[in-house]
Amino acid sequence: MTLSRSPVTRAWRRWRRPRDLEVPRNAVDVEDANRRFLMYGVMPLWFVPAVADWLMHRRTRIEDTSGTKESAIHALMMTEAGVPVAMGLLARVNPLVLSVMGGAAAAHGATALWDVSLATGEREVRPVEQHIHSFLEVLPLSAMAFTCCLHWDQVRAALRGGDRPEDWKLLPKDNPLPARYLAAIGLGIGACVVLPYAEEMRRCLRAAKARKAV
Repeated sequence: MTLSRSPVTRAWRRWRRPRDLEVPRNAVDVEDANRRFLMYGVMPLWFVPAVADWLMHRRTRIEDTSGTKESAIHALMMTEAGVPVAMGLLARVNPLVLSVMGGAAAAHGATALWDVSLATGEREVRPVEQHIHSFLEVLPLSAMAFTCCLHWDQVRAALRGGDRPEDWKLLPKDNPLPARYLAAIGLGIGACVVLPYAEEMRRCLRAAKARKAV
């Protein structure tokens, strides 16, 4: 079977066709409340400490201390957080997605420890920055916890090994999140995560090049 004819590929080609998921603003249902807080609380909260951490790096002149090595670790952590976020926003939550989320959360925690170990030996890491790191470390776990609460049947399936074929396929959501919401989250990630840390890497690379030229 060619890739273009696989059931997974066909499903993603029509992923926007089903009706968008409705999240009532005034609903008192626990499931809707959890989903609403995950979408409009936990997700946007990622942007604030991300920008704050970038400002701390800029203030302590990361380009003249730990440089590109630490900035590359930041890019790795963003990838470890970004992949499960993208899957949670776009894909059907099943044992595959939950396993990726769990693995990414563990990898993110280990990488964060590596990051701080490197940074404290190369530049000043103030208590404020360490507190910001606490937020950045706990948010992926919070997002995963809310996701598990919303999809407890899939958590049980994952714990049992996922015996259905669709349990280990990356499939689109049965009802996709609203396009306006996805666009807003994408814009926020671009403006508050991708652009600041791309600018950081650019500064570090430019400073490293200047040092070599001396």
